Amino acid sequence: MLSFNSAQLDALLTGFFWPFMRLIALMLTAPVFAERALPQRVRIGLAVMITAVLMPTLPAPPAVHPLSLAGAVIIAQQLIIGAALGFAMRIVFVAVETAGEIVGLQMGLGYATLFDPERADMIPVLGQFLGLLTILAFLALDGHLHMIQVLADTFRMLPVSGPGLGRDGLLTLAQWGGEIFAAGVLLSLPLLGAMLIANVALGILTRAAPQLNLFAVGFPLTLGAGLVILAVTLPLLAPQLVKLYGQGFETMGQVAARFAR
Repeated sequence: MLSFNSAQLDALLTGFFWPFMRLIALMLTAPVFAERALPQRVRIGLAVMITAVLMPTLPAPPAVHPLSLAGAVIIAQQLIIGAALGFAMRIVFVAVETAGEIVGLQMGLGYATLFDPERADMIPVLGQFLGLLTILAFLALDGHLHMIQVLADTFRMLPVSGPGLGRDGLLTLAQWGGEIFAAGVLLSLPLLGAMLIANVALGILTRAAPQLNLFAVGFPLTLGAGLVILAVTLPLLAPQLVKLYGQGFETMGQVAARFAR
């Protein structure tokens, strides 16, 4: 029969508590896990299960009580680290949604919006479509499992009993956040170029035939041309998504490594 004294039970609960804090912070910010469609009970249950699996492989936790002042500092550190790792991956999804918003604006779908329950706001329909497509590709490529693996690796680079936070990690995260606009524009460049050609051709047509109603003809033409070009270029999005996923995982590792400095 197994028996535990109070000291052993406290050590077991403390060893479980610290990684759980980092993991739950990741799930509150990372894509897929942070979706509102995922119930809170399921999210907490996943965090408990994953923590229980990871706990035997992690370095020895610090002998600090969570309710002490030092424990409160460690809790804040773990929450910030987990949230930073989640945001590093979230930026990839925001970049794709930004590309969809840019493309939708050029196609004339700037006012075509849908209510997004995740943001509690109206977003362009094309941005929401590409966002859902990015989530499906992420799940199909087991990106959520890779994200958990990267998180498990961060406990070796940045253990709970380590030096704590470093500004280099936050600086890396801020620099990676700047990639939202660059990646969004690069993803939308093919369709932007095609729409520019379509608009120039439409301008020449209206110049040659002034009696042509630009508003009656131009909008259906640009919208139809945009949908055709989108259908042609959509299969080419997969390699770019894989590249962005890889960069996101790499940035997660860099953030953890530079936090430890």
